[in-house]
Amino acid sequence: MALKKVKGSIDRIFDKNLQDLVRGIRNHKDDEAHFISTCIDEIKQELKQENVQGKANATKKLIYLQMLGYDISWAAFNVIEVMSSAKFTHKRIGYMVASQSFHSDTDVLMLATNLIKKDLTSQNVFDVGVALAGLSCFITPDLARDLSNDLMSLMSSTKPYIRKRAVLISYKIFLNYPEALRPAFPRLREKLEDPDPGVQSAAVNVICELARKNPKNYLSLAPVFFKLMTSSTTTNNWVLIKVIKLFGALTPLEPRLGKKLIEPLTNLIHNTSAMSLLYECINTVIQGMQDHSASIQLCVQKLRILIEDSDQNLKYLGLLALSRILKSHPKAVQAHKDLILQCLDDKDESIRLRALDLLFGMVSKKNLMEIIQKLLIHVQKAETIQYRDELISKIIEICSRNNFYFITNFEWYLTVLVELTRVDGVSRHGSLVSSQILDVAIRVKTIRPFAANKVAVILQNSHALSIQLRRNGMIEVLYAAAYICGEFGQNIDNLEAVLFSMLDPHVLHHPTHIQHIFIQNMVKLFAVLLSQVEEDGGCDAALQLTKTVQDKLVIFVNSSNLEVQERASCASALLKQLEKLLLKSTPVAVQFAALFKGELNPVAPKAQKRVPLPEGLDLDVWINDPPSSASESDEEEVGRGGSENSTAFYPTTKKESRPELSPEEMKKRKAARKAEQASNPNYLTAANKKGDDLESEYQKPDAEVDELSSVDSVPLRVPGLSTSDQYIKLEQQRRRAAKSSMEKQQQKKSGGKSGKKGKKSKLAAAAEHQAMLKKEEELFSVHKVEIMDYEMPEGALKSDSDDESKSDIYKALDIDLEPPPQVQLPTKKSSKKKSNKQQNELTPDSIEKQGKNKKKSSSKKSGLKKSKKSKDTSAVAAAAAVIEEEMNGDQHHEDVPEIKFEESISNMSINELADDTTTPTRVVEGEKKEKKSKKSKSKKGDKKEKKSKKKSKRAEKITTMEEEEEEEEEVAVVVKHNYQVLVEDKQIRVQFETRASSNEGKLISLYCIFTNLTDQIISDISFNLTDTLNTKLVRTGSSSSDTGCRLPFSLYPYTSNESSFLLTASSVVMPQRLRGHVTTDHQLDFKLYLPCSSYLISTSCSSDAFAKLLASDQLTDKSSARLISPNLQFTDVLQLISKLNFTVVEQIGENASLFSRSIQGHHLCLLIKKVTNGISVEGKGDNQSILSNVIDEIKLLVPSQ
Repeated sequence: MALKKVKGSIDRIFDKNLQDLVRGIRNHKDDEAHFISTCIDEIKQELKQENVQGKANATKKLIYLQMLGYDISWAAFNVIEVMSSAKFTHKRIGYMVASQSFHSDTDVLMLATNLIKKDLTSQNVFDVGVALAGLSCFITPDLARDLSNDLMSLMSSTKPYIRKRAVLISYKIFLNYPEALRPAFPRLREKLEDPDPGVQSAAVNVICELARKNPKNYLSLAPVFFKLMTSSTTTNNWVLIKVIKLFGALTPLEPRLGKKLIEPLTNLIHNTSAMSLLYECINTVIQGMQDHSASIQLCVQKLRILIEDSDQNLKYLGLLALSRILKSHPKAVQAHKDLILQCLDDKDESIRLRALDLLFGMVSKKNLMEIIQKLLIHVQKAETIQYRDELISKIIEICSRNNFYFITNFEWYLTVLVELTRVDGVSRHGSLVSSQILDVAIRVKTIRPFAANKVAVILQNSHALSIQLRRNGMIEVLYAAAYICGEFGQNIDNLEAVLFSMLDPHVLHHPTHIQHIFIQNMVKLFAVLLSQVEEDGGCDAALQLTKTVQDKLVIFVNSSNLEVQERASCASALLKQLEKLLLKSTPVAVQFAALFKGELNPVAPKAQKRVPLPEGLDLDVWINDPPSSASESDEEEVGRGGSENSTAFYPTTKKESRPELSPEEMKKRKAARKAEQASNPNYLTAANKKGDDLESEYQKPDAEVDELSSVDSVPLRVPGLSTSDQYIKLEQQRRRAAKSSMEKQQQKKSGGKSGKKGKKSKLAAAAEHQAMLKKEEELFSVHKVEIMDYEMPEGALKSDSDDESKSDIYKALDIDLEPPPQVQLPTKKSSKKKSNKQQNELTPDSIEKQGKNKKKSSSKKSGLKKSKKSKDTSAVAAAAAVIEEEMNGDQHHEDVPEIKFEESISNMSINELADDTTTPTRVVEGEKKEKKSKKSKSKKGDKKEKKSKKKSKRAEKITTMEEEEEEEEEVAVVVKHNYQVLVEDKQIRVQFETRASSNEGKLISLYCIFTNLTDQIISDISFNLTDTLNTKLVRTGSSSSDTGCRLPFSLYPYTSNESSFLLTASSVVMPQRLRGHVTTDHQLDFKLYLPCSSYLISTSCSSDAFAKLLASDQLTDKSSARLISPNLQFTDVLQLISKLNFTVVEQIGENASLFSRSIQGHHLCLLIKKVTNGISVEGKGDNQSILSNVIDEIKLLVPSQ
C-alpha cells in the first residue's frame, strides 16, 4: 500500500494540469488536432488511476476540451466518480463538469440519483449548495420526480443559503415534474414571508415565472404581494419590479384589485428615481387600469419625459410604452404627435422604427395626408436601404388599412405610389408598390380612368425612366402599368403612343417576366385601338395599323427567351389572320375585341392548397419508372463528351485549368495591379466623399445592376406626372368648404331658437362641439372601394386542414392550485330481511315503487346540487371579498363546506338489464313541484266551497281543469344511458358509464351496475382503481388505495345493483387508461379507458353565443377530419357525435354546429357538413390536445370506408 501511495504521488508530479494543457495548445497551432488527440489519450490513462486527485485534474482538462468543441460523453461515468468524492474541492469540480457536459439524454444520470440525495442531506452547507447548483443544469423528469421530496424539505432548512437555493431550483423541478407543484405550493407560499430577504426574493421570482402561463391560479396571493409592495422593509427594486409585473397580469382578472393598486403605484411613479421600476409601474397601469384616465394621463406625461431624455434606451422604452397606451387611449397619445414626428429624425434607427409604429396607430382621415407627406420626405432622405424599405412598407400599410378606410381621395394615393417609384435610393419593395397600384385600380372602379392615364404616362416615358427604375429596384411598376393599360385601355387618352412604346426595342432590356406582360397586354390595347381606327378610317387605316404593329413584333419573335418568343409568335400569327381579312375589306374590330371581353376576378390566397386531394391520387409516387443508375451514368458520359461523334446543341469550349495561387502571390499581383492603375492616366478612380455613410454589401438588392452603379441619379421631369402636394391644397379647400357649410347649418338651427329665453347649458354646448368634431373626422370619401369576393376552385375546403402543433413547456404548469374537495361516501344501511323480501317479491308493482323511490331521491339530489351551485357562486364572490379584506388588514376566513356525495342504489331484475340499459322513467323535478303547488291550491279552494256555492262551482271547474293539465304535463322523461361491459366472468358482470357534471369541478362520476350471474349470494364486494398522477379514485375514510371501496350491499341470485364512484382528474386534455380490480371471493382485473369525451358536459348554447365564441380570440386551435363514405347519412352521423356529450346548436339542411364544454372549462365547437363522398368535421377549441383527441374519437366512432 505504501508503495502504491508513493507511486501515485510520483505520477501526480509528472501529470499535466490544466495550465499545461492550455499552454501546449497555444504552442502547437500548426498541429493542434494531433496534440489534442495525444492529450485525450493521456487523460484516459489518468482516469484509470485510483487516485481521485488525478481524476479531478483529468476532468478539468476534459471540460476545457469540451468548451473547444470536443465530445467528452465517453467520460460521463468518471465525472460521477469525481462527484462522489468526499473532498469538497473534488466534488465541486465534478459538479461543474457535469453541469457543462450532462444533458437529458445522458445515460449515467440514473446512477447519480442516490449520490445527489446523499449530498442534499449532507450536514455541510457547501456540499448541499454545490449539489443544488449542479442539479439545476442537468435535471431531468426522472430526477425531478425522485428528488422532489428531498428538495421540498430543504425549503424548511434553518440556513437561509440552503432555503434560497432550494426555492430557486423548485422552478426547474416544476417544469420537469409539474405534479410536484400542488403539494409544494403551500411551502413556497410561506417563503414569501421569510425573514431573509434573499429567500423572499427567490420566492417572488419563482412565483412570477410560474404565473406566466395562467395568472388566475395565483390570484389568491394578491394580499401577500400587496403587503410586500407597500411594506417599508422592501427596498429591493428588483423584487418590486417582479411583484408589480405580476400585478399587471392579475388586474385584468380582478377589477377591484386595480382600484386598490392605484394609490401605491401612483406614489411609486411620483417618487421613484429608478427608471426600470418606473417603467414597470407604467406598464402595470396600462395593462390593468385602463379605465382610470387620470393614471393614464400621468403615465403619458412621465413617458414624454423618458422620450425627451438623451438616453437612447429610455427613449426607446418610452415609445414602446406609448404604443401600448395607443390601443386603449389613442387621444392621449395623439396630443404628443409632434414629439413622435421629431423621433423620425433621430440618429438611432430602432427609435425611428418605433416612432413609425406609433404613427401607424395615430392616423385618421383628417391627418393622413399630412403624415404621409412627412414620411415621403423621410423616404427621400433615408440613408440605409432597411430604413427606406420600412418607410415604404409603412406608408402602404397605413393607407391600405381596413380596406383603405382612411383614404378620402384615391387620386392622391395613386400619385403617392407613383412618387415612391421615383425615389433616389435603392429599395426592395418594388413588387409591393406594383401590387398596391394594381389593387387600387381593380378595387376602386371610379379611379380606373385616372389610374390608366397615370400609368400610361410611365409607359410612354419608360425609355427614359427604365434606367432609374432598374437602379432603385422599382422596375416592377412597369408590370402593373402594362396590366392596367391592357385591362382598362378604353380609358386612355393617347392610346397609340402607349401601344408603340410597349413595342419599342428598349423593352428587350426589361426583365423577361415584364416582357411577357407587355406583349400580352399590347394585344389588348391593339384591339381597342383597332376598333377606333376602323370606325374612323375604315379597313385601309386598320390594315395599315396592323402591318405597323406586325413589323414591330419581329424583334420579339426573335427573342432569346422562349416565353417572349412564344407569346410574340402567337400575337404575330393572330395579326396575320387579321391582315388577310382586312385585305378583303372585312371589318374585324368587333370580332377581335370580343376575345378580351369580361373581367378576371382575383383568386383567393391558398386556393390551390385548399383543393381536396382526389381519391386514389398519390403525389409521391413516380408517374414513370425512375431512371436506372446505368442509364444515368451513360447520360453523364455523353454529357461530358465521351463520344467523339456526339454533337451538342451549343458548342462547348474547353477551359484550361489554372493552378491555384498562394496568398503571397495573390498579394503581389494585387499590388502590381494597383500600381498599374495608379500610373495609368486613362483610369478614373472614384473620389471618396467624406461624411457619407456607405451602405453595407448585404443591403444591396438583387435588382441592382452593376452597369448602372456609376450613373448619377438625376431626377427626371416627366410631363404628366403630377406631385401629391397639389392634392393637399385641394383637400384643404374642400375641408374649409365643408366646415363653412356645417357652421351655416348650425347657425340656422341656433337662429330659430335664439328668441327663446332658455339658454343651452355648458354640457349641451360641449356635446354639440364633439358632434361637429366627429363630423369633421368622418369626411366623405370621393371614391368608393369595392370589397371583392375572391374566387375559390370547385370543391375547395373553407378552412385549412393543417393542425398547428404548438409546443409550449409552460402549458404543463397551468395547474389549479386550490386543494381538491374532501368527498365522503356514507354507506346506506339496509337490513337483511328487507333485502330477502325484495328478492322473493320481485313484481312489476315493486319495481314501480322502487322507481318512484328513486325519483324522490333524485329530486332531493337535484335540490342539493342547486344549493351547492348557489354556494359555489357565492364562494367566488366571497373569495374576491377576502382578497380585498386582507389588503385592508381585515382577515376573515369562512370555512369551505364539505361536498358530500350520496350513492343511489337500486335492485332490479336481471331480465330487465340489457347492454343498452334504460333507467326507470323519471318525472322532471320542476313539473313535480308544480303539481304539488297546484294540489295545495285546489285544497284551499275546497275550503272556500262552504262559503259560497257559486264560488264552489267555479273552484270545481278550476280544479278539474288543473287536473287535466296535470295529466297532460305529467309526461315521463326517459333518460337513455350507454353502459358498457367493464369486466365479466361466470359469476359476476360489471357494466359502467361515466357522467360529467358542471357542478362537480374536476370530478367525474363512474356509475357501475353489478350483476349476479349465479344462484348464490355474492357478498363482500370491493371495487378499486390504481391511482395515477392524473386520475385518482375518491375513497372513504376507512378505505385505502390497497383495499379500495367496499360496496354497501350484497348481490342476490340473478339480481343487479348500481353504485357510483367519484374520480378526480388533474388534466382532461388526454385520454386516461386505468387498471383496477373487482374483488369478491376472487379478484377480477380490468382495464378502464376514459376518453376525452368522458370529461365533456352536454351544455346548451344559443346560436348568438356560439357565433360570439367563434369570433373571439379564445378558440385558437383547429383540427378537422373527413369521413369518406358515400353511404353515410348526415342524421346518423349527427346522432353518433351527440353521444360524445355534444349539443346541437343549430342545424340548417345538412350542416350543423355543435358545442360542448369540459369539466375544466375547455370549449369545443364543431361544424359538421355534408360534402362529396362523405362528411366533413371541423373543430375549434382553446386546447389543441383535447380537440385532436375528440376528433380522433369521432373518426373511430363513425364508420368510414
